Amino acid sequence: MKNGYRIKFCFVLFLLVNAFSTQAQFKPSKILNKMFNDTAESNKPKWIAYPTLSYAPETSWEIGVAGVLVYYARRDTANRLSEASGFSFITLEGQYGAHFEHALYSHEDKWFGLGKIKIQSYPLLYYGIGPNIQGEELAIANANFWLIRERLLRKVKGHWYLGLEVDYERLNNVRFDWFDGQQPSGSILGENGYSNLGLGLGLVYDTRHNVLNVRHGFLSEIGYLIYDPIWGSTNQLTTLFLDNRVFFELKKRNVLALQMIGQFSNGEVPFNQLSMIGGEMMMRGYYLGKYRDENMFGVQAEHRWLPFKGSKRIGGAVFAGLGSVSPDLNFNKFLWTAGGGLRVLLFPKRDVFTRLDVGLNPDGYGFYIFIGEAF
Repeated sequence: MKNGYRIKFCFVLFLLVNAFSTQAQFKPSKILNKMFNDTAESNKPKWIAYPTLSYAPETSWEIGVAGVLVYYARRDTANRLSEASGFSFITLEGQYGAHFEHALYSHEDKWFGLGKIKIQSYPLLYYGIGPNIQGEELAIANANFWLIRERLLRKVKGHWYLGLEVDYERLNNVRFDWFDGQQPSGSILGENGYSNLGLGLGLVYDTRHNVLNVRHGFLSEIGYLIYDPIWGSTNQLTTLFLDNRVFFELKKRNVLALQMIGQFSNGEVPFNQLSMIGGEMMMRGYYLGKYRDENMFGVQAEHRWLPFKGSKRIGGAVFAGLGSVSPDLNFNKFLWTAGGGLRVLLFPKRDVFTRLDVGLNPDGYGFYIFIGEAF
C-alpha cells in the first residue's frame, strides 16, 4: 500500500453546500443553516457535530462522528479562544477508536490546559526504523493503543507559562503480521507491548489569541519528560520536545506561518514511542510513523489566504516542509513535502476555518480534512 488516503466524504459535501449557499445567496436547509451559519453571538459557545465516512486499504470503510466546541472563558472575548474536539469511529474490519483534543484557557488566560486522549484498536503500518527505510511497508502491527498527554500550565509573567506535563502510553495485544520474507532477524523493542508513564515540566511563551487560526503572534514551547520504572513504566527513557511557531499577518487576508519542531529521545524507546514525521500536522503527505527514530527535526512554512479576495467564506493555502529522523543528532537525510488546499470559513464570528489539504512527496500523497490550521 502506498500512502493511505482518508476522505471524510459527508463533511466535504456539507462544506461544499455551505460554501455554495453563501456565495450564491442560496438559502440552505434549517439543519445546514444551524450547523454552518454562525448566527450565535460571538461571545457564546459554538459547536458543530457531523458524520464522517472514509476509506483506507488497511481498514476498509470507516464510519464515524466528529465534533468541535469553541468558546471564550466567562464569554469574555478578551480571553483567548478555547477549543475542544473529538472523533470516534468503527470500521468494517472490526477496528475502533476515539480521539479527543483540547486547548483551554481560563479567565484572563491565567491557566492553560493543552492535551489529547487517544484510545484505539487499530492497525499500524510498520516500515522499519530510521531515515533509510525501503518504500514498502514490512508488516501490519495490530494492537490496542492508549495515549493520554496533558499539560497544565500557569501564567507566571506576561506571556510566559510554566507547569506540569504528563504522558501515558500503553500498547498491548500486539501482533505483527509480516509480509513474505520481511520479518527481521532481531527483536523490536515494544513488540510485546509496554506501559510507559512520563512526568515532567513544560515552559511556554504564547502570544496567540485564536489557536485554531493564528493571524499574528508567537509560540515557543519546551517540554521535558522522564519515564522511569520507579513510577510504573516498562521502559526507562527521557524525551525533550521543542516547538517554535511565528505568524505574520502580511495583509488583512494574508498570513505567513513558520514552524520549527523537534523531538529527541534517549534510552529504551519502544518502536511506537519513537519520534515520527508525517500525518495531518507536520510533513503532510507522509504516513505518520513511516519514518521513525529516536530523534526528529522538521521545519515548515505555509502561506494562507483567509479568505480569498472577493469571497466571504472560501480561502486557500500552500505549504512546504523539510524533516528528518535519526538515531543520533546527525540529520543527514532530509525528506521534503509540499502541497496546498482549500479553506472554508466555518465560524465567521470566531474566525475559525476548516482545511482540506493534500500533501505531495516522493513517496506519494495524503489528504487531510480538519477544523483549524495544522499549526
